[in-house]
Amino acid sequence: MTKPSVVIGLLGTTLDAGKGPARWERWRPTVALCGQQDFVVSRLELLYPRAATALCGVVSEDIASTSPETVVQTHMTDIRDPWDFGEVYTTLYEFARAYPFDPEREDYYVHITTGTHVAQICLFLLTEARYFPAKLLQSSPENKRDVTPQVRIIDLDLSQYDAIASRARQEHTDNVRSLKSGIATRNPAFNRLIEQLEHVAANSVDPILLMGPTGAGKSQLAARIYELKKARHQFEGAFVEVNCATLRGEAAMSALFGHRKGSFTGALQDRPGLLRAADGGLLFLDEIGELGLDEQAMLLRALEEKRFLPLGADREVSSNFLLVAGTNRDLPADARAGRFREDLLTRINLWTFRLPALRERREDIEPNLDYEVEQVAKRNGRIVRFSTEARSAFLKFASTPEATWAGNFRDLSAAVSRLATLSSGGRITVDDVEEEVARLRAAWHMPNPEGDILATIPGLNLDTIDLFDRVQLAQVVTTCRESASLSEAGRTLFAASRARRASVNDADRLRKYLARFRLDWESVRHA
Repeated sequence: MTKPSVVIGLLGTTLDAGKGPARWERWRPTVALCGQQDFVVSRLELLYPRAATALCGVVSEDIASTSPETVVQTHMTDIRDPWDFGEVYTTLYEFARAYPFDPEREDYYVHITTGTHVAQICLFLLTEARYFPAKLLQSSPENKRDVTPQVRIIDLDLSQYDAIASRARQEHTDNVRSLKSGIATRNPAFNRLIEQLEHVAANSVDPILLMGPTGAGKSQLAARIYELKKARHQFEGAFVEVNCATLRGEAAMSALFGHRKGSFTGALQDRPGLLRAADGGLLFLDEIGELGLDEQAMLLRALEEKRFLPLGADREVSSNFLLVAGTNRDLPADARAGRFREDLLTRINLWTFRLPALRERREDIEPNLDYEVEQVAKRNGRIVRFSTEARSAFLKFASTPEATWAGNFRDLSAAVSRLATLSSGGRITVDDVEEEVARLRAAWHMPNPEGDILATIPGLNLDTIDLFDRVQLAQVVTTCRESASLSEAGRTLFAASRARRASVNDADRLRKYLARFRLDWESVRHA
């Protein structure tokens, strides 16, 4: 037994209009749809705006005269602006949620020929999402004089939708490939991470936090996120990148938020700042954990309100950007220790992705090796290739536990660059590989006592500390661990100079010294 056909559609306030006998001489989509001989509309659910009440009555009467078997049920909507996506979608969504659909007893169709383009798009989306458990109807006349339309039924669950779905899947695949720089990575955990990141990057405007060790590829991934969203026309602004470890004190405020001329010594002209430069684009703050608490507070306000006050200014400026933050620190631990604002952490960790170290992705060393060889060839303008034996020898060493890859992909990139530069005739030999392996072994295993003790302090980024300061800091940490209190450590460290000082507060001097590296007594004493 054939089920009744129920059509849901919007009144065409322009196309369905008309007065007098002349209205029968042109195509009126709603009336013509109900007059089809081979498609009987059992019931028409007609949505109309308050201003078109009279027209709705005329259309209902005309349908009754041409298709007496069609029952017309009218529904007045409260859409004030038919071009407002939010208002139109909400109204249609609420109608769909309240409507008593019974697919077992009735077949449903959504007429998408009438209404504004906004309404037609919303009807499509709601039908695709199955809020309307229906097929789509498109109607159109063959020519301007024809009052009888052609009617096309589109079932989104069947093959007619395959082309659209296939394009969507291909776009997703291309986006994932782009985020991986075209590298055919094999690590399952990393591939799942990139799959999730693609969905977030394509559909979210909330901050993204990339965690992971130095050299794991956070900067490259942030740039790829920008390129993905730029290709989807979600950005009009620039990609702005800054390493927060290079920002300190007043210079950090000026670099990030800008300043007005004369706001401090050396401020000879206005500076817009990086947040303004990223307006309409993406701001990548690498090593965000290195920002001071004052900068963190201003950044939080800029994220929440899209406004901030440059140094020396009496008027706020605005900037709307997507924040991608990178860090190799344990930000939750820093927040508990008071070194990072908890409210800022809450704001930026809605989407958090931890990039694994290269040693956790040894199956990805081979495809990344091929990628790095291609990049070196592009930079140097000459083709470089491994011999078969040399490639096998390098991969064999690279995959052993001895290869710690302390610098992650930076170490791999540097190794390939050296191999390519030193190779003869653009061919990397086994001898070349053996020399490079020796260099890597020496770099990873050379004695480094100050690095050993500093490496035990969570969140301390040695890459941002000069060798001169590392040696000094290592001795300070050693002394602190050998002392019973901050004061005792201070007396030991400042024994010579304290005799020449009128006012002595060794503990305060040591506390301020540790604060330069965002450390305190507890973090160095009990690490």
